[in-house]
Amino acid sequence: MTPATKMLDKAKITYRLHEYQHDANAGAYGLEAAEKLNLATELVFKTLVAELDSGNLVVAIIPVDKKLNLKQLAKAAKAKKAAMAAPDKVQRSTGYVLGGVSPIGQKKRLATFIDVSAEHLPEIYVSGGRRGLDIELTPTDLQGVTQARFVALV
Repeated sequence: MTPATKMLDKAKITYRLHEYQHDANAGAYGLEAAEKLNLATELVFKTLVAELDSGNLVVAIIPVDKKLNLKQLAKAAKAKKAAMAAPDKVQRSTGYVLGGVSPIGQKKRLATFIDVSAEHLPEIYVSGGRRGLDIELTPTDLQGVTQARFVALV
């Protein structure tokens, strides 16, 4: 059980857990998850935390094989600029370790944005709150539990 699974259980959201053996030498955690779970990269999403020029942190959920467009994220968050947040700030605000940051059940609720590519998929996979654990759920359920908005982020 992680804070993410506890939150989904409490909200009575249907999900499936997928575990895999995490390789400590893996460079890209999200791509590793897609490969180990034998999934198309467009179904597996990574959770990124960025810092706005206001100092506020926001969450971006994008496909693991894509690069976050920080200008698009800033625009969606109604800010002038966004930059990737420092690892210590990410871990402090989310309560998760890098490579295991789930968009669900974070210590501090942050404004969350999901790339529009997820909106019409039957299900997507996001981190379950630790390396080697992914959660399969519908994009609509993810949007509801994180109070996210679908926007173009890549």
